[in-house]
Amino acid sequence: MSGNAHRQPRRLTRWWRRRSLRTRMTVIAATAIAASVFVAFQVASELLDRELQDTAENQLRADSRVLATNAESTGLAQVELPPYPGSGRLVRVILPDGSTRTPAGQPALPPVSEHAARVARGASADLMESRDSDEDGYRVYTLRAGDGAVQVAHVADDSPINRFGLGMLLIGLLCVAGGAVVGRAVARTGLAPMDRLTAAAVRVAHTQDLDADIPDEGGGEIRRLIQAINDMLAALRDSRRAQRLLAEDAAHELKTPLTSLRLNIELLVRLDRRGTLDTALSAESRTRLLNDLGAQVAELSTLAAELTDLARGDVSDESAEPLDLADVVVAAATQARSRLPGLEVALDVTSVWVSGRPAALQRAVLNLIDNAGKWSPADQPVEVRLRAEAGAVVLEVDDAGPGIDAADVPRVFDRFYRADSARALPGSGLGLSIVQRVVHAHGGRATVARSARGGALLRVDLPAAGPAAPTARLTAGDDTAVR
Repeated sequence: MSGNAHRQPRRLTRWWRRRSLRTRMTVIAATAIAASVFVAFQVASELLDRELQDTAENQLRADSRVLATNAESTGLAQVELPPYPGSGRLVRVILPDGSTRTPAGQPALPPVSEHAARVARGASADLMESRDSDEDGYRVYTLRAGDGAVQVAHVADDSPINRFGLGMLLIGLLCVAGGAVVGRAVARTGLAPMDRLTAAAVRVAHTQDLDADIPDEGGGEIRRLIQAINDMLAALRDSRRAQRLLAEDAAHELKTPLTSLRLNIELLVRLDRRGTLDTALSAESRTRLLNDLGAQVAELSTLAAELTDLARGDVSDESAEPLDLADVVVAAATQARSRLPGLEVALDVTSVWVSGRPAALQRAVLNLIDNAGKWSPADQPVEVRLRAEAGAVVLEVDDAGPGIDAADVPRVFDRFYRADSARALPGSGLGLSIVQRVVHAHGGRATVARSARGGALLRVDLPAAGPAAPTARLTAGDDTAVR
C-alpha cells in the first residue's frame, strides 16, 4: 500500500510536467479562482449566519421583553396568549409550579430545560439556548418574569444560507469557467513572444544561419531572454568565424612546409627508383637533405601542437590553483634551454603567487623565451625578470635582438602573423597568440615595447593571488642562472 501511495504523487508530478505551459497556466488560473471563490463563500457564509443569528436573537429578546411586561402586569396565569397564526415566533409561559402555558394551535416546543427552569426559579435573569426536537431545531430565549419566566422561540431556518450557498456555487462555477478562459487567453497572449522566439530558434537550428538575430520585442523577462539568445548567437558567430579563420590560416601555414617536405621526399623516391641515390647525391648533400627533412618534420610537429593548443581555446582539464610563478618560470627556462642548446637565459625572479593553471602558464612563458631566443645574439642572454608590482605580478622577457618595428607592434599577438624580417626564421606565428590567450584567460594583459638593450621587451601583467612577499632572487650572476 505504501508503494502505491508513493507512486501516485510521482505519477501526478510526471503528468503535470508533461503538460504544456499554456495548460499549466490555465489550470493554475482556474484553481486560483476556485480557491478564492471557496474561501469567499466560507467567509461570507459565516458572516451571514452570524448576522442572521444576531438579528433573530435580538428579535427574540425584544418579543420576550414585551411578553414579560404583559405577564408582570396581568400575572403569568392570566397573560393573554393569542392563538398561533400558523407561522412566526413561538411563545411559552413557565408558571411558578413548573407548568407551562402555550397559545392554542401552536406546535409543541421541546421540554423546558434544566437551565430554563433555573431562570424561572430566579437563579438567573435570562438564557439563550439552542434546542432540537424530532424534526426541527429551535432558538429559545428564556426571560425571568414575575414568579416564573416567559420563553420566545423560533424555528432555525437554514434556507437563506442554502440559497446563498447555491448562488455562490453558481457564481463560482461561472468564475472558474471564466478564469479558465481568461487564463488561456492570457497564456496565449503572454506566450506569443515565446512562440516566436521558439520558431526563430528552430529556424536557426535548421538553417544554421547564425546571422539572423531574433527581433527584440516584449519586455522584462522576455526581452532579457531574447537578448541572451542574441548574445549567444553572436558568440556562436564569433566562434564560427574564428574556426574558419583558424582553418584558413592553418591551411596556408601548412602549405609551405608540406610542399617542401613533399618535394624532398619525391626527390629521394625518384633517385631511389632509378638506383642513382648514392651517385646523384654526395654524402654532404644527403646529410643536408635529411637535416632539412628533419627540420621540416619538426616544424610541422610544432605547428600541429600549437594549432591544437590554440584550437582548444580556454578548454583545459587543468583547474586553477595557487602556485608560485617563480617555479613556473624556472621550469620554462630549463625546458627552453633543452630545446635550444645554445640559448642562454638569465633569471632575475622573485617568488610571487598567482592563481592559475600551471601547464598553461609554463607554455606561455616557454613561448616568450623561445621567441626571444630566436632574436637574441649568441653572446647575449635572454633576460627574464619576475617581480611583484602594485598588487600585480609582472613578468618581463627581454632580448638584445633588433627589436620589433613600430608597424608590426599592433599585430604581434595576432595568429600566424610574422613580420617580414621573421619569415626566414623557424616558427608558425602562433607562439605569441597562445601567450595572449593564456594571459587573458588568467585575467592578465600582455604588451610589447622596446627594450633598453635595443631588442624587444615582452611584458605580462597578472593579478596576484595574495600579498607578494619577496624571497630569494635569481640573478644573471648567480649560479642558478640557466645557461
